[in-house]
Amino acid sequence: MRRCLGLGVVLLLLAGCAKKEPPSGGPPDLEPPRVVSSEPDSGAAGVAPSARLSVTFSENMEPRSAAEAVSLAPPVEIRQRRWHGRTLEVVLADSLESNRTYTLFVSPTARDRHNNPYGTGTTIVFSTAPTFPAGAIEGRLHAEGFGDGGAYIWCYHEGRQPDSTARDFDALGLTDDEGRFQVSGLQAPGRYRLWVFADLDDNRSLEPDRDVFVAADTVIDLTAEAPVARDLLFQVVNPRAPAKVEGVVIDSTADSTGTLVVLAVGVPDSTQRMLTEAVHGKFELMLAPGEWMLRLFRDLNDNRTLQGDRERASDTLRLHVPPAATIPNVPLVLRP
Repeated sequence: MRRCLGLGVVLLLLAGCAKKEPPSGGPPDLEPPRVVSSEPDSGAAGVAPSARLSVTFSENMEPRSAAEAVSLAPPVEIRQRRWHGRTLEVVLADSLESNRTYTLFVSPTARDRHNNPYGTGTTIVFSTAPTFPAGAIEGRLHAEGFGDGGAYIWCYHEGRQPDSTARDFDALGLTDDEGRFQVSGLQAPGRYRLWVFADLDDNRSLEPDRDVFVAADTVIDLTAEAPVARDLLFQVVNPRAPAKVEGVVIDSTADSTGTLVVLAVGVPDSTQRMLTEAVHGKFELMLAPGEWMLRLFRDLNDNRTLQGDRERASDTLRLHVPPAATIPNVPLVLRP
């Protein structure tokens, strides 16, 4: 049965098979890179606390972006990142804890030497416990106002609150280009809450005024009898995403001089102004969320400014614009 988890506030990328670099003079490399192996393997148990951690990519990577994209959760200080050809070794400052599950992950910000983005990130989940924990949370993200892929799913034991700067989550998932995700290696029984983080500016840091970071309003209960929660659906809206306003104009003046122009002015910030021409009786505007005043006028001198004493205009229409929406058939009438 599908369960839908609402979020308190209303998270892009492509994965594919990488190819070897073409010989000089050959076609350009446009394929994204991928991880072909890791130490330890994903799903491994009984990993030694002093284990060597590494990821090997399918092709040569841009050293800085790829190295910075590799992290470990729960966090252990990374003393050094060393490249050996296509393999990145992660040297830790301290040993791993015993009987603990870790996620070594590659963020979507990694790039190869031809500047191809990594695509959706990769998670490598392993445990220092004798057996790999059976708990998992699986679902799909439906995002509005940003892409479904490349979003982070932060998982915390119930009662813990995230420190957005510390990456202190207990487990982690990443959404693929269709929004699907899996958070694995969880202890069952256990109760967990998820947060969705969309790094919209790709700087690997949460910026509350630019990124999306919201919590699911439901705690997920994993039991020994049912250790896997499946078919969860997150519906997430970027509260700052613009909306598309599609309108129709009705000109009853029988006048063909000048240009029909639609003016949108923000409320209460009148410095927010958008203009577009009406073509074949239709117009389209991309407006930020909020309140707007729309008006149609015939621009006789093509200066994109309404001169009320000379140019005919419609009545003013006040319009509420929700984020990431499409508002069709907005009518503006120019009267004699």
